Amino acid sequence: MTEVEVVVVDDPVRAAADYLATTVARGGEIALSGGSSPRPVYELAAKLEPDWSDVRVWLGDERCVPPDDERANVRLVRESLSSTSHPPELQPVDTSISPADAAAAYDVELGGVTLDLALQGLGPDGHTASLFPGAPSLGETRRRAVAAPAGLEPWVERVTMTVPFLGAARQVLYLVLGEGKAEAARRAFVESPSPSTPASLVRSAAGRTIAILDPPAARLLGR
Repeated sequence: MTEVEVVVVDDPVRAAADYLATTVARGGEIALSGGSSPRPVYELAAKLEPDWSDVRVWLGDERCVPPDDERANVRLVRESLSSTSHPPELQPVDTSISPADAAAAYDVELGGVTLDLALQGLGPDGHTASLFPGAPSLGETRRRAVAAPAGLEPWVERVTMTVPFLGAARQVLYLVLGEGKAEAARRAFVESPSPSTPASLVRSAAGRTIAILDPPAARLLGR
């Protein structure tokens, strides 16, 4: 498994936005994550690089709620990128059907796609995307997207990209903020890979894996 390049900075939002904007300028296939941490990254990246017309944006995971629901990752992405002069092509998950059918449809859409960048978060329990500790989905080796149970609040079922599909990305970029993520960061980026910490399993197989953290999140990394 490839090494993780750990970057500890006082302004991780700016660092991640710079990285994302640079990737957008080159064009390609990008997977974005949901949650509260990446919103300012997307907003800043949209200002740094307003032309996203050469980019196709996928969702690393999605909650099975209507697209206008405040819990929907697609809504977060659309709102965060609203200032772009040329928006990206956005590939949402069809949450109007069952999670299993939605995952199967997304799996088909992802056929032939190699991500240029997968932007990942890290939960306090060590999850990333909707890959939760000990979940059966961690052992998936063939499919690109699968349905996931409601493993975290909000308690709704989800669709998530799989470990091997995310690992096929040319670049995997983690954004980790806050002291509450410090223990998970240690397990994800220092300890040996384990299904108890799904983020420890997602690494770019042939490219770069970078983790951008603020000092509180990095306090247990021994740096």
